[in-house]
Amino acid sequence: MPSAPLLGPLPTTVAALLEEWELVPTGDRWCAGRTEVLPVTGPRGPAVLKVGAAEHEALALQRWGGEGAVRLLRADPHRRAVLLERLAGPDLTDYWDVEACELVGAHYARLHVPAPPQVRTLASYVEQGTAALAALPRDAPLPHRLVEQAVALGRAFVGDPGEQRLLHGDLHYAHLLATTEGGGDGWRTISPSPVVGDPHAEVAPLLWHRWEDVAGDVRPALRRRFHAAIDAALLDEDRARDWVVLRTVHRALGALDDRELVTRCVAVAKAVQE
Repeated sequence: MPSAPLLGPLPTTVAALLEEWELVPTGDRWCAGRTEVLPVTGPRGPAVLKVGAAEHEALALQRWGGEGAVRLLRADPHRRAVLLERLAGPDLTDYWDVEACELVGAHYARLHVPAPPQVRTLASYVEQGTAALAALPRDAPLPHRLVEQAVALGRAFVGDPGEQRLLHGDLHYAHLLATTEGGGDGWRTISPSPVVGDPHAEVAPLLWHRWEDVAGDVRPALRRRFHAAIDAALLDEDRARDWVVLRTVHRALGALDDRELVTRCVAVAKAVQE
């Protein structure tokens, strides 16, 4: 999530889209990595312009059609640009984390629908990551037993990928927003990283975020989150646990130079098992 508004001239692509789509900025732009986000107003009212959308984000949002996810108003896939409805309400950052996990878990069913054929499969990512894990030297900054476990799980899931549905891919506290300022039962997701895969793989990001909330209580807190989500979503505990381990070790693999993140990933993988 972006942490501060950006000032200064607009990037060329953003400026061009404002003109082409007849949009007027109504606030400061934000940046998260290579993604630019700008509140605007235009022919369809208040909206959000996002440049640098995830691969197939527009396809996923179009498939959901505003059911459980932010509504897509317009898209330019070649420029990775989307125009989205503007949601007025807060996200789940300030909710009690167990309650937030229950809300997210209950929301999965709204998103896990048959996917457009263009969206990449989770199994393809798993196969690639598993090969990289298997090639790690024994002195890599990850417990070798955990690496071996993740390699075995990855190979098993590639062979048996389970039910295939459209997944959000990165659904956590900051990516579920209320449709109104007062919250209530209207919730929609934002910022998907869509893949086609097993719904049990969706739980892991809930255990990676709001880390400050689990300080001094890591194992019990993470287990409470995990069980709150899978119970609300009616997921199989063993399969969801295995996906948490696999996705979390793959996350650590992509950040081996970040000792703090690797340590957190190891803590998550251990917490759901012990």
